[in-house]
Amino acid sequence: MGSRGGRVRQKKDAPLRSDAQRNRERILEVALVELTRSADAPLSSIAKKACVGQGTFYRHFPSREALVLEIYRHEMQQVADTAAPLLESREPDRALREWMDRLARFAMTKAGLADAIRQATSAPGQPAKPGHTPVTEAAELLLRAAEQAGTIRPGITADDLFLTIGGLWTIDPHTDWQPRATRLLDFVMDALRVGAPGR
Repeated sequence: MGSRGGRVRQKKDAPLRSDAQRNRERILEVALVELTRSADAPLSSIAKKACVGQGTFYRHFPSREALVLEIYRHEMQQVADTAAPLLESREPDRALREWMDRLARFAMTKAGLADAIRQATSAPGQPAKPGHTPVTEAAELLLRAAEQAGTIRPGITADDLFLTIGGLWTIDPHTDWQPRATRLLDFVMDALRVGAPGR
């Protein structure tokens, strides 16, 4: 009897777990849109638009900081995940250059989210912004492939790359940012190619 009751309870819980997962994904989707639009978007508004109650919302994300950092991790992973497919379909230096475009698009189109991340991690006692590990690994993958192909100078690290393209984050996303970002990244790519053994 006990074991049968256990099986019934398991079956009843299974849909709840998938419902909980759907709720979590819906909250993240809505929060991404709302926080990108405005860093100060109220959590109550996000919960309402995600069609979940306050209790459900706070079970998944007990604070604004927890929500913002989870979105940040997810979005960074999305950018990182584009590196390997680019390498499969393009020459390594072209893959690197195109990936930098995607990074620029992320930086410019998620400006509100960037503000929310700064707010979430700057208050005393709040968690530090998570590192760029997936994006760093993606950059290293692309740099090493281009280096092995002889199309960029040897020894460039992901840290070097991010320091060099740091100017992206000073461009006003509300302006016509694309031509400026393209010029900056073309300039960076030209610099990476100087001294490449295959050129």
